[in-house]
Amino acid sequence: MRRPVKKLGKFIIVAESKQYLLGLDAGNTVIKAVLFDLQGKQIAKHALDGKSSSPQAGHVERDLNELWANAQEAIQNCIAKAGIEASQIVGVGCAGHGNGLYLLDKNDQPLVGIQSLDTRAAEMARKLRDRHGERFHQLCLQKPWPSQTPTLLAWVKHHRPDLYEQTGTVMLCKDFITFSLTGERVSDYSDMSGCGLTRMPDCVYDDELLALYGLADAREMLPRLADPAEIVGTVTPAAAKATGLCEGTPVIAGYFDVVSSAMGSGVVSAGEASIIVGTWGINQVFSSKPVNDETVFMVAGFGENRFVNIESSATSAANLEWYVREFVERGHHHDDPFGFCNDRLGQTTAGIDDPFFLPFLYGSGQAPNSRAGFLGLAGWHNEGHVLRALFEGVMFEHRRHISVLRKAGLVFERAVLSGGGSRSPHWPQMFADGLNLPVMVSKTSETGALGAAIGAGCGVGLFADYETAIAAMTEPDREYHPDKDHVQLYDKRYQLWQELAGTVQDFWSRLK
Repeated sequence: MRRPVKKLGKFIIVAESKQYLLGLDAGNTVIKAVLFDLQGKQIAKHALDGKSSSPQAGHVERDLNELWANAQEAIQNCIAKAGIEASQIVGVGCAGHGNGLYLLDKNDQPLVGIQSLDTRAAEMARKLRDRHGERFHQLCLQKPWPSQTPTLLAWVKHHRPDLYEQTGTVMLCKDFITFSLTGERVSDYSDMSGCGLTRMPDCVYDDELLALYGLADAREMLPRLADPAEIVGTVTPAAAKATGLCEGTPVIAGYFDVVSSAMGSGVVSAGEASIIVGTWGINQVFSSKPVNDETVFMVAGFGENRFVNIESSATSAANLEWYVREFVERGHHHDDPFGFCNDRLGQTTAGIDDPFFLPFLYGSGQAPNSRAGFLGLAGWHNEGHVLRALFEGVMFEHRRHISVLRKAGLVFERAVLSGGGSRSPHWPQMFADGLNLPVMVSKTSETGALGAAIGAGCGVGLFADYETAIAAMTEPDREYHPDKDHVQLYDKRYQLWQELAGTVQDFWSRLK
């Protein structure tokens, strides 16, 4: 008996063969390729860490050729580790860090990759906010900020007119990967709404909005918009040769990684909350209508009646990554540097007189010129106390963001924690205590890649909708409940931490 097949270009899905979905997760440095079966089981993974450069103070860039080379190697090695035929991969989805700026020239060659930790456009953002802040929010439900894509593009137009003149296409991180796989210049609603380039809640480009940024002439640079789960192209012959994927494999538009990470942790429906402890600290609540409140950082749309209301800043696990890089890995003395940090923290107990940490290595959402710092160190404190202060300071900034969402009227009774910080044996409990909220951690650690794979499964027709796919492919692992004594302690220390953060803002302004 002949087996039924589904044809997509030259790519053929054999219905009776074992099927897999490939999720790609492109962060500010790391690119991951993760293969999942249709029950969400991780079959294989390969990750590569790229390099960032800082040609000037506040500038954080990456080499796009290296990004694509790393993506090729990650995909090749993932397929090899899985020991499957590439033809069994029935769909590919990519998630990437939001904002920043990825430019192709008019010949589709890479021009520049600016990451979302970049702060060069802080003054440009301030000027745009001062001039048109209210109107910006009316149109796109956010105001200009330093590493926002259109604000960076406005900076390039003003300070690097030569680069602006060469620009052919404006992209986000995951769009460059999708382009490299398919040759299609396309982006999706979630990324473009998340970077303030679409009118909300319609999630469409808007000429007035572009004019407010000073980018009235940039409309032709913007890629086609698509639903995140839409198949926007297939793997080209060149990309197939470079990655080991089959020519013709369907590729979806992909996701702003905060959306895909939430989906991969089991969150997608209205009233559900997701906290991502990654390079950026993401705090988000899903809804069927966008919240219209100027105190909320941004709102992104990713489908009909599907919105996520977001409070975030580059104030989360990036602080621990910096600590590990500068103090723990120096000399390569530790095989497991993050495990070392967790062990040291675990040797201490929380106390009212512990030192404080302000997690503003890359500025804060309230004041881009803020800096990080430890305060309150005493001779009886050791490295474990320093690390406890760092972990706590990150959690407190997440708490501040979450208070903004609650004041805007968003209600939730539990949250799902994801991102690298969720793998810590201490951070999830600290979040449960500091937020006075049950916190759940998903079984998979690669939530961003899993969310992208879930979208690919929907795109190729394996699942009817996100809810069906998430029910099939995600599973909770651990749940943490607040400890009453720690809740009271963190309440007291949070008030002191807020006072400290407010007090030093004026100092950093004077330093500038």
